[in-house]
Amino acid sequence: MRLWSLHPAHLDQKGLVAWWREGLLAQAVLAGRTKGYTRHPQLERFRETSDPVAAIGAHLGHVQREASVRGYRFDAARILVPEPPEAVLDGAMALPPIEVTTGQLAFEWAHLGAKLAVRGPGRWAAGPVAHPGFVVVPGPIASWERP
Repeated sequence: MRLWSLHPAHLDQKGLVAWWREGLLAQAVLAGRTKGYTRHPQLERFRETSDPVAAIGAHLGHVQREASVRGYRFDAARILVPEPPEAVLDGAMALPPIEVTTGQLAFEWAHLGAKLAVRGPGRWAAGPVAHPGFVVVPGPIASWERP
């Protein structure tokens, strides 16, 4: 499972589809709808929020909107707790952003770069931008990451 801290615009079609699928699995885990993946380390940062299901819903909402921009049809109705429409329209966050460290962002950027070097480097060349649901703070790779 890879729930990127990078902006969804960085991913190619294959990566974006995988992110959506894995995000829906993460949502099911956080909502208590599945017995698998319950201890997956990438879920820690969502569990640390005041409302994990809403946090993953906001995360998925940004992925779904990027897919829509590209003409893909990711079913937004599958998001259990979507962001309020006014937050989406204003560009505001309904929830406080989750912190992501500079080290984590750099690690993910290199990881994605290795994937896109094979599949198509165009999206990777621009430089890393964080997912809108995250705020970048100084620090090392996240403790939950498995490099």
